[in-house]
Amino acid sequence: MKKLVTVLPLVMLTTMLVAQNKVIREGHRGGRGLMPENTIAAMKKALDLGVQVLELDVVISKDKQVVVSHDTYMSAAFALKPSGQPVSAEEEKTILLYGMPYAEIKKYDVGSRHNQAFARQQNFPAYKPLLSELIDSVELYAKQKGLPPPEYNIEIKSEPQTDNTHHPQPQEFSDLVIGVCQSKHITGRMVIQSFDKRPLQLLHRQHPDIVLSYLTANTKTPAENLQELGFMPGWYSPAYKTVNPETVRFCHEKGVKVVPWTVNTKPEIDALAAMGVDAIISDYPDLF
Repeated sequence: MKKLVTVLPLVMLTTMLVAQNKVIREGHRGGRGLMPENTIAAMKKALDLGVQVLELDVVISKDKQVVVSHDTYMSAAFALKPSGQPVSAEEEKTILLYGMPYAEIKKYDVGSRHNQAFARQQNFPAYKPLLSELIDSVELYAKQKGLPPPEYNIEIKSEPQTDNTHHPQPQEFSDLVIGVCQSKHITGRMVIQSFDKRPLQLLHRQHPDIVLSYLTANTKTPAENLQELGFMPGWYSPAYKTVNPETVRFCHEKGVKVVPWTVNTKPEIDALAAMGVDAIISDYPDLF
């Protein structure tokens, strides 16, 4: 009996490790727990840590450039104005990226000011890069380091309420993003994700070869959410606390991969891996 007690935890640990090794590792915004989010430096750090997929967000500037940024404005959590003064909470949503040419966006420092939500985050001057520059930089870095070419999980940041104020209409937004990805020859190793059904529905019709991921943050079942989407995407990406074995079973029966976000503790990563999810998005890629 004593031997059984000793061996059983080892078997469980081995099972979790095997499961976790099969799970695709994604760095959320590159890995914002460790580096300033959505910066080129964050993406390179994620590659150094063995991340296979770089998760990032894109918005559109006034001059129709595709900019890597989660927010459609300059966040008061970490942005510094060109003057060096911090962006305040009162003014952040008035500094819209869609209302600024990229040359002006680039003058804001989004790396030096510490984001209080992430105690381990390193800080240094950084700017919001263009998607094209980020791809060029990380592709070269991976090649120089002898690493496999990275994959990309690119989120289109749009919603119906902010069309034409924070971003263009879904068709133009999608066209701009796909144009950059095609020019950089990464369409075969990327996913386009969004909480907004509209760009996904457009891309499903117009670019059926591109893998799509539906992001959700509600308590509906996968069946309900995917029925609303109107088609079966390659990936289903729910908030991780809504994932259970039934979520995984349903999606796998439909041929859909399950990719929970944003999982930031080792026990939660292990638990989801043991459930059989296909990929995990984390702010802390060192936990993988």
